[in-house]
Amino acid sequence: MDSTLEIILRTSSVYLFLIVAIRLFGKKELSQLSTTDLVFIVLISNAVQNAMVGANTSLYGGIVAASVLFIMTYILKLIIYRYPKLRDFIETKAVILVHNGKLNVDHLHQESISMDELEQAIREHGVDSYKKVVLAVLEIDGNISVISGDDNKLKQTSHKTRRKRKDLTRMS
Repeated sequence: MDSTLEIILRTSSVYLFLIVAIRLFGKKELSQLSTTDLVFIVLISNAVQNAMVGANTSLYGGIVAASVLFIMTYILKLIIYRYPKLRDFIETKAVILVHNGKLNVDHLHQESISMDELEQAIREHGVDSYKKVVLAVLEIDGNISVISGDDNKLKQTSHKTRRKRKDLTRMS
């Protein structure tokens, strides 16, 4: 098989595999990269690089693989835009965790969010109890959005609440 065609096929296969694997990994985990997650990503990137270019580790092979990744990302975004069912599979949807002061325990369990994590996110939004929350939503990017207050004075905080296990900037 032609070296360029082999790189294109290998890169395409790895790309599609990683899209599905990351989707199955879950949005909560993507927003909270721990040290082990970071190491995993670095090792995966090295492993898939070898799988994409095979024996051709030349500059040309790397450029072909990178070009295929850019093109496949562009094509996938077009397809996702046109086919909502595929978009729902790949990107998931926002999930309501609290509605009018009532916990949605099923959603918390499905997303593997503990009460401690939820309460921490709510406190980061300046609210001291989930009972005062009108709406708390786990967004598709892993952040929790919180709307609090009463019917006359709703307050949506803009504070980002990515739940982090470790602050990687302090490791230096």
